[in-house]
Amino acid sequence: MARTVLVTGASGFIGSHLAERLVRKGHTVRAMTRHPESYSGAGDPVFGDVSDAESLGAALAGCDAAYYLVHSLESDDFEQKDADAALNFGSAAQQAGLERIVYLGGLGTDDENLSPHLRSRRQVEQLLPLAGVPVTSLRAAVVVGHGGISWEITRQLVDHLPAMVTPQWVNTRTQPIALADVVRYLEGVLEPEAARGRVFEIGGPEVLRYRDMLARAAAIMDKRLPNVTVPLLTPSLSSRWLSLVTDVDTATGRNLVDSMINEVVVNDHSIEEVVPGPTIGYDEAVRLALAERERELAEQA
Repeated sequence: MARTVLVTGASGFIGSHLAERLVRKGHTVRAMTRHPESYSGAGDPVFGDVSDAESLGAALAGCDAAYYLVHSLESDDFEQKDADAALNFGSAAQQAGLERIVYLGGLGTDDENLSPHLRSRRQVEQLLPLAGVPVTSLRAAVVVGHGGISWEITRQLVDHLPAMVTPQWVNTRTQPIALADVVRYLEGVLEPEAARGRVFEIGGPEVLRYRDMLARAAAIMDKRLPNVTVPLLTPSLSSRWLSLVTDVDTATGRNLVDSMINEVVVNDHSIEEVVPGPTIGYDEAVRLALAERERELAEQA
């Protein structure tokens, strides 16, 4: 059944691909952005800013559902900003009479060791439904696709360095997932009643260490990347190091590095009952990401 759907973060890494898929599936998509005049993606651009509660009513009016895909990793006070934004959006969604919100959060076990980044994702998950609109949450780890921050760190490290001097967190286990699978799951939970108000964990078919991801990406890119682990390379130094050898800013790098101490793997496979189908392996996800980057560079040439 075709629906009218608001996609926040529609110009972003995941939102842009999701908007395209929803339009192909016959849904009416409102692409929420702070700069609708320059939006060129799928759907109809509408102005909205999650930090400005008054801007959300018009964007949500007439919508059946909404995707919440925004966060503030690049700022030092991102936890408070994300909490305030989630409350704003949940309240506006309730006033607009939405049937559900779909949120993309992060994997990780709820305990005192959860990083600020993942803790904030979990807090947003808890705050969004407080006004009364059911929230379907998908929790993911590293999303492998062209333009994603975590993937870009991997690609640029492999591309720029003759060898890796890495901190201990490269031995942390994670369960990367291809961008195409994230988008498929997001679209797949839009309509089923069985998905409404539930939390799902999503991931690809393999559990890998970060060092494994780097090594396998290097092999696909025809690079040789020897690795030397330095246990005393602190998160602060790691984030500064990332800002030197990649184009990720220090604040974003620090927030991501802090999360790399947390093991993020799928323990609940119930998503397969609602959105069945095989997932893309890590190597193929890397090839797809590299191919999309090459297409984009060719178009810009």
